[in-house]
Amino acid sequence: MQDAAHVVVVDDHGDIRDLVRQYLEQQGYKVSVAESGACLRRLLDRQSIDLIILDIMMPGEDGLAVCRRVRATSNIPIIFLTAMVEDTDRIIGLELGADDYVVKPFNPRELLARIRAVLRRVSNPVPHQVQQQPKTVRIGPWRLNLGRQEISGDDGVGIPLSTAEFRLLKVLVERPGLILSREQLLDLTVGRTADIFDRSIDNQVSRLRKKIEENPKYPSIIKTHWGGGYSLSAEVAFE
Repeated sequence: MQDAAHVVVVDDHGDIRDLVRQYLEQQGYKVSVAESGACLRRLLDRQSIDLIILDIMMPGEDGLAVCRRVRATSNIPIIFLTAMVEDTDRIIGLELGADDYVVKPFNPRELLARIRAVLRRVSNPVPHQVQQQPKTVRIGPWRLNLGRQEISGDDGVGIPLSTAEFRLLKVLVERPGLILSREQLLDLTVGRTADIFDRSIDNQVSRLRKKIEENPKYPSIIKTHWGGGYSLSAEVAFE
């Protein structure tokens, strides 16, 4: 029953936690609050949760990292609370597994409407046919074999990729044309907040370019955006 759904509000600001808790309790929801990802995990271990309202900008383990941890073991719906206005930031949150987001400052009635909509989708999923996952992806002149973690050209000769190279290329393939910062790429490939001095993404891009670019010094597939990061500029087709 939707009115009896158990909602957890995760935010490091006590006034926001209290505001949302009081409003949702008035609407008939059972509400718990948590000030951090660690508190949320303790709640998940002890109780049955129907939906998580999760702030992105929290100190220490931020909402993106918390979302990833939850998604590793659970499909509990997640609605982000975010002060971020950039489309890229919102897209990253949704791609990590969030079901919806509300931008701060928000109207509690908008949050309530989104909670109800998400819970309806979970309770009444749209029927669909099971589709076979693609095994290969066309990336410009290359084919990426997802099972073997290798790429091949028109000659069909496979070129193996390291695990790090494969993860990076897969992240880019899933987001063609989207500019991703080094921090975002680290977060999506290795699941942690990047250190500002971590250059492993640059090294992986360099190695990938040596394998897939006609001229690695003038790349046409993986483009560099100075001060912004990298993007995949080749056409992508799942086969």
